[in-house]
Amino acid sequence: MLSHHRIWAAIDALAERHHLSPSGLARRAGLDPTSFNKSKRQGADGRQRWPSTESIAKVLEATGASVDAFFMGYDPARDVALAQGGLSPQTSTIPLLGFAQAGAGGFFDDGGFPAGQGWDVVEFPVSPNGKAGVYALEIQGDSMLPLYRDGDVLIVEPGAQVRRGDRVVVKTREGEVMAKVLHRQSPRTIELVSINPEHANRTFDMDEIDWIARIIWASQ
Repeated sequence: MLSHHRIWAAIDALAERHHLSPSGLARRAGLDPTSFNKSKRQGADGRQRWPSTESIAKVLEATGASVDAFFMGYDPARDVALAQGGLSPQTSTIPLLGFAQAGAGGFFDDGGFPAGQGWDVVEFPVSPNGKAGVYALEIQGDSMLPLYRDGDVLIVEPGAQVRRGDRVVVKTREGEVMAKVLHRQSPRTIELVSINPEHANRTFDMDEIDWIARIIWASQ
């Protein structure tokens, strides 16, 4: 049975599967970024507000998800456990660094994991099988528009397998750090697509790359 809660939970789950916040999902679908905000889910008079069928159709089209996949990430059993106090949301703190500072030396080890001093911290929800070594980079400036804006936070997982189409953070041996989309990688070269269309795509020899890490989530 469809319910108000289940529809909104499915939207949240779809956004999470695509490493987006609900506002980021709305933006990708061409909707007002506030369309899926918590404040839009209930009126001032307490009445429940439902997302329109048009907005759901747009997010399915934007993500390529089927109707079945739309509900795939929703787990009603977990909701029951939360309501009964059997589960509690888990959070942890992870290292946080400004994107502009990431190219400086001393913040990462040879594998691209956080190291050294100068990191701040930020809270991040962690599953029981939380990923070790994840960290956060805060976007500074407008070089990654329209996808990422100044102040957005990227959660990055070093050491994770990356595939074509993944959003990644790449650090070159020259100290340049960039967020791109992985287009192609071979034993000799790597091709990266720029998130901002005003910036050129990049191609590097693999011996020019210090490390590559996958972006697993973004707060927007």
